[in-house]
Amino acid sequence: MAVQHHAAPRPATNPLFNDNRLKLGVFGANVSNGCAITLAEGHLETTWPNTARIATLADQAGFEAMVPVARWKGFGGPTNFNGSCFECYTWAAGVAAVTEQIGVFSTSHVPTVHPLLAAKQATTIDHISNGRFALNIVCGWYQPELEMFGAPIMEHDTRYEYAAEWLEIVKRLWTAEDEFDFEGRFFRIQKGFHQPKPIQRPFPPIMNAGGSPVGQRFAAKYADMAFILVREHDYDGARAQVQHLRRLAREEFGRELQVWTNGYVVCRPTEREARDYLNYYVRERGDWEAVDNLTRIIGIQSGVLPPEAVEAFKFHFIAGWGGYPLVGTAEQITDTLAKLAGVGLDGVVLSWVNYEAELQQWIAEVLPLLEQAGLRRPFRQEA
Repeated sequence: MAVQHHAAPRPATNPLFNDNRLKLGVFGANVSNGCAITLAEGHLETTWPNTARIATLADQAGFEAMVPVARWKGFGGPTNFNGSCFECYTWAAGVAAVTEQIGVFSTSHVPTVHPLLAAKQATTIDHISNGRFALNIVCGWYQPELEMFGAPIMEHDTRYEYAAEWLEIVKRLWTAEDEFDFEGRFFRIQKGFHQPKPIQRPFPPIMNAGGSPVGQRFAAKYADMAFILVREHDYDGARAQVQHLRRLAREEFGRELQVWTNGYVVCRPTEREARDYLNYYVRERGDWEAVDNLTRIIGIQSGVLPPEAVEAFKFHFIAGWGGYPLVGTAEQITDTLAKLAGVGLDGVVLSWVNYEAELQQWIAEVLPLLEQAGLRRPFRQEA
């Protein structure tokens, strides 16, 4: 791939803007266990060689995205789920250097990094990747992590006000040619300056996963990719979410955006084998202590939901961070993804128990079926 270090519109360099009907990403390859809260054999270990092999496989198969989880502290239990974790910006820089075409995300906890530093780090990665960087903004909800930084635990709506101001500064730094001053509620910038500019113009794309009404408005106003959770078989609900976000972005802010979700994959020769393995790694080998900690902190155990609903949440969190279950044969998974694309979703980030082995299986068995279904074009690497 020829490297051209000059400004370019985002679709010219970033595969997130290609014309595949359903885009694909790898989710959580920077944290221990990835997205599966399990003691099952083969679960992800946080090493750079593991990351590099996974990223290279996805890159060579034409995936559009590598999306990390921003984590600083684990959730306890026998796995201490996600407790061993790579920092997202430096991880993304490394991934950018060992790949050629895939979009590379950093996930950024805005209370833990100053916007001047974030803008500089993001620009550096955009140059390393030749315009393939994207930024996933999260506002911070895990109190033990924020306490490590001495950061205040902000009220829910205030987090988004903080994130909006943070992002305004980052975008100014990415685009302003002259020094500027900024006086806000949370930040004060004197003679802010930033060079070089990112390769992508006007700036690298933004992803956000706000689920509350305030979070949805934030995503509609600022994000190029909004991230939603979809309940199993709830295609009508997914369609309503997608349409609401697109309408909100278009009518309130004059913008267009993509809508993505996450899914966990268990692909086997038969549906029975896939279901059996899912039950094995969740019910028999799942770290229920860690998921109890996680759901208590999120607030799912607050008594608002009936006990059976809480147990269902826990099952899907163990299986893959509450993602959509892509469980069954390659043909069944393809059918499910066609339905998700049919409700308007643009992309899915994927996780497995054994990332490397099961990603290879995905590439060999599922990807050709997605191409046959018209969801993706065959990928050919540039010489």
